[in-house]
This record gives sequence, structure tokens and C-alpha cells, in this order.
Amino acid sequence: MGKFVISQTKNGGYHFVLKAGNGEVIASSETYTSLDACKNGVESVRKNCLSHVEDQTGKMIEPFKNPKFEIFQDKRGSFRFRLKAANGEIIVTSEGYTAKSSCKNGIESVKKNAPGSELFVAGE
Repeated sequence: MGKFVISQTKNGGYHFVLKAGNGEVIASSETYTSLDACKNGVESVRKNCLSHVEDQTGKMIEPFKNPKFEIFQDKRGSFRFRLKAANGEIIVTSEGYTAKSSCKNGIESVKKNAPGSELFVAGE
């Protein structure tokens, strides 16, 4: 099973990553101003990780209401995903993938790992 790992950033904020059972980072968060806010972000991933997937890379986009995963291409042409909460805020984003199928596998890994993953805070 995976795990969430919270660490403090150089500027004093907090950030978390979701790691798969093999230690690979599946998704990462933005920086939060407090540890409690970061923990709330983790809970939001757990709550929203079974959402629909909206593929924004094709000509026919089937729009879904938030919460949802969005698959998109970055400026370099890599495929990425982001998970948006019900309020439209981005909770986590992925690394860049060369193949859309790998990006979809990343989403499935979030869906599989996030609900039951333990939470670790670096330095505690």
C-alpha cells in the first residue's frame, strides 16, 4: 500500500507527496502555509480520488463537474494529470509522462493507493 509523506519546504510551508508501495512518487501537492492545511489536503485527496477522469487532450472533451481528474498536455507535450476538489482547487498534480496510457495508469495508482494510505510527517 502507498503512503502520504508531508515535509516542510525551505520557505517554511508544507508539501505532501503520495507514494506507491514501491516508493515511487505518484502525485504531489502545492505548498500549504500550515501543517494542518496540508493534512486537510491529504484528506481531500482521499475523499476525491475516486472521481471521474476528464481527458482534455482530445478534440471531444467530455466535461465533468468537480471533483475530477484532468488529463492534459504541458508545454513540452508531456501528459500530466491533476486532481481537482469540488471547489475547483487543484489538490495534486503528476509528473510528466511520454504516453497517455502511462498517465492513466498514474491516475489508477492514485485511486488504488490514496484511500488507505498512511500519513507520515517528516521529522516526527
